[in-house]
Amino acid sequence: MKAIFKLFKRIMIILISCIAILVLGVFLFMQQASFGATAKGERLERIKASPNYKEGKFRNLEERPTLAEGHSMWGEGMDFLFKKHPRVSPTDPIPSVHTDLKSLPLEKDLAVWFGHSAIYFQLQGKRFLIDPTFSGKASPIPGSVEAFAGSNVYQAEDMPAIDYLLISHDHYDHLDYPTILALKGKVKKVICGLGGGAHFARWGYSPEQIVEKDWYETEILESGIKVHCEPTHHDAGRGFTRAQALWMSFLIESPDLKIYLNGDGGYDQYYKVIGEKYGPIDWAMIEDGQYNKAWQSVHKLPDEVIQATLDVQAKNMIPIHNSKFTLAKHPWDEPLKEVSRLSEGQPYKLATPMIGEVVFLKDSSQVFKKWWEGIN
Repeated sequence: MKAIFKLFKRIMIILISCIAILVLGVFLFMQQASFGATAKGERLERIKASPNYKEGKFRNLEERPTLAEGHSMWGEGMDFLFKKHPRVSPTDPIPSVHTDLKSLPLEKDLAVWFGHSAIYFQLQGKRFLIDPTFSGKASPIPGSVEAFAGSNVYQAEDMPAIDYLLISHDHYDHLDYPTILALKGKVKKVICGLGGGAHFARWGYSPEQIVEKDWYETEILESGIKVHCEPTHHDAGRGFTRAQALWMSFLIESPDLKIYLNGDGGYDQYYKVIGEKYGPIDWAMIEDGQYNKAWQSVHKLPDEVIQATLDVQAKNMIPIHNSKFTLAKHPWDEPLKEVSRLSEGQPYKLATPMIGEVVFLKDSSQVFKKWWEGIN
């Protein structure tokens, strides 16, 4: 009996030691700069004054569970890890066009999509970059979520000087630490949600570069451009901290164009509100991809992409948040197939550029092919 007790005691000591080492390892790993920072001091006080910050975190306009009824985080995790889902990643390289961004005429209003939600565009002689992710990864965990072959052909060094870097929220597939570091010398101003500036401050951006906004606030830029910061139904967080930086969508208004950038977000009433407030909108970049009925509240299904486009009264729509990472269980090309099918007969024009293909924002005659067809 004494021998059994000694063995049990030894096993418990080993088990507790292993747990302690694991906890310490996780703690040390989480201290990396890539996890960013949470707001303190004056930044935190401004957050606390926001009507969208309640009981220690930011809240959506309408409270609803991230996971739909009948689904659990454990069940979804096990399904993702151990159940086979066909064609979630392409076996062929994603096709692209390698445009020399630095030589594009600055007087041309245009957009260039880089896969997922990363977009460059020129408006009224100013250069914008949205949610760039050029590291080829959508997670800080090595080997976990890597870009499809052929989809990561643009890097920070390909970018010209950027007047305004806009970040919709701080998830890794939208706020990419290596990319943000590499861009630091090229960026004039960063516009992000409240709390997001803490990440940039930790990563060496100066206070003069960082502009943090709440929902319904407007930033007046040069050349008569306005950036209206609007809601979206989503979430934010890096590491174990959740909802400490505000997620948002942007309506960018120049004297002759309106561009809506959805960021990430499930379908909600705010699309109609945005349409009534700003419509008609010339171009909408709407999240279409990485969806699942389990988390429909925070990512739109294809039919909801169409409805959101109609709600905001868009004349043209580019589907984004696809064709670079596997973050859901649907076939990699399903978002583009479905949005293309569902857009037939709709009052807006669907634009499906290849990665790197220039979209001229004032050229209604430009035609885009279904580049994903024939890609396995």
